[in-house]
Amino acid sequence: MQKIMTLIQKMQNRRILVIGDMVADVYLNGRIGRISREAPVLILDQIEEKIVAGGAANVVSNVATLGGEVYAVGVLGDDNNAEGLRKILDYYEVHTEGLVTDKTRPTVSKTRIIAGGRATVSQQIVRIDRESREPISKKMEAELIAKIDKILPQVEGIVLSDYGSGTITEGVKKWLIRYAGQHKIPSIVDSRYDIGRFDGIGYIKQNDTELANYVGHDIKDMAALIDAGTNLLRRLNANGALITRGEKGMSLFERGGAVHHIPVSDKSEVFDVSGAGDTCVAAFILALTGGVNPVVAARISNVAAGIAVRKLGTSTVNFEELRKALENSR
Repeated sequence: MQKIMTLIQKMQNRRILVIGDMVADVYLNGRIGRISREAPVLILDQIEEKIVAGGAANVVSNVATLGGEVYAVGVLGDDNNAEGLRKILDYYEVHTEGLVTDKTRPTVSKTRIIAGGRATVSQQIVRIDRESREPISKKMEAELIAKIDKILPQVEGIVLSDYGSGTITEGVKKWLIRYAGQHKIPSIVDSRYDIGRFDGIGYIKQNDTELANYVGHDIKDMAALIDAGTNLLRRLNANGALITRGEKGMSLFERGGAVHHIPVSDKSEVFDVSGAGDTCVAAFILALTGGVNPVVAARISNVAAGIAVRKLGTSTVNFEELRKALENSR
């Protein structure tokens, strides 16, 4: 691998547009008090309420903490969770002029109730999701496109972060993919439920479970993985597909047939995989826009994701953490 500081410096100050479903990950932490008289359920004394950037907002945060200049584009509601997300993005000095407010929709949120006692380990007991199932309105789509139109001339890379909440409409998707192709700037999509609609994108990021769902069968061995990854790349006519495989590392499929298998960078204890894919995408697009070879960019993103899984909850990885981890992985 090239000199570590040279690689890291190439990633700095790259201008990245991230569009997608901005999610507020809400953590309600409580201590078990007693059993309710009304029903056989626990009563928790609330200790803390914390909002963390999730979904596309976590990609945004990771691009910022890794040293990029990031433009966030998405739809928020008119509520406390939207205010919480804006405060987080302001803290990271994110360009937020691409965020639009839709008063008819709540901010997408995932509220986790965390409970523990004096002698017990805290654990999640329930998660409450809140989001609108209706497509965003044509008015909101037009506002998003108007915002994007002003931002695009300033950016060097594009991330589409699709968590299934409808922010990336057909019109927005086609326009961004066409723009990236015409201007020859790196682009990557991470789509949880419908990767097949992103044909023509530059790079694809999927985990092995999502890839299996796309091809319609389990991936039980290396031959099945290679067949599925090659199939995905061909159908979407992309430059590359980055497949994360948990404890087995990741694989990069390139146009032309080359396949690179990258083992995990650190085999120490995994605490939480939440948001590691977002960290992976952020590091990969920053490296690509800095002119780093896609294989080396994949190795960098693998190391970055390895840092994220050793943190509790949805989290970010910063410049210094990545530098140290890259040094240790040499």
